[in-house]
Amino acid sequence: MKLLYLFLLILPLSFVFTIAGDPIDKTAGLIKSGNIHELSQTFSPNVELTVMGEGDVYPKTQAEQILTDFFKRNQPRSYRMLHRITSNANYRFAVLILTTYNGVYRISFSLKKNKEEFELNELRIEGEKTN
Repeated sequence: MKLLYLFLLILPLSFVFTIAGDPIDKTAGLIKSGNIHELSQTFSPNVELTVMGEGDVYPKTQAEQILTDFFKRNQPRSYRMLHRITSNANYRFAVLILTTYNGVYRISFSLKKNKEEFELNELRIEGEKTN
């Protein structure tokens, strides 16, 4: 019986830790899945967005639409994390290489903590850089 109580106590805690996971991994996962609607739930009210050299600061809804259009044309297949910065408690930054059915792209994004949540405030999509 004690084992059952222990299980019932630990089970909800595992959900809390899963939900509160690393914001970089969560953002990268949403990008890889192409789930822009859910990704937009993490946007700050205004997002600095650059897609293939064209960019500006957009309201949340307009940024969602621009990314939706991009991901309709470029369905993701896989991604590889290239770089991440987690040394600041209130700021996260990551660069990943996204492989789509139409090409390979370098995506960088930054997240800033607002209250207790990280918000995506900048996202750049550019062609993969080759040396």
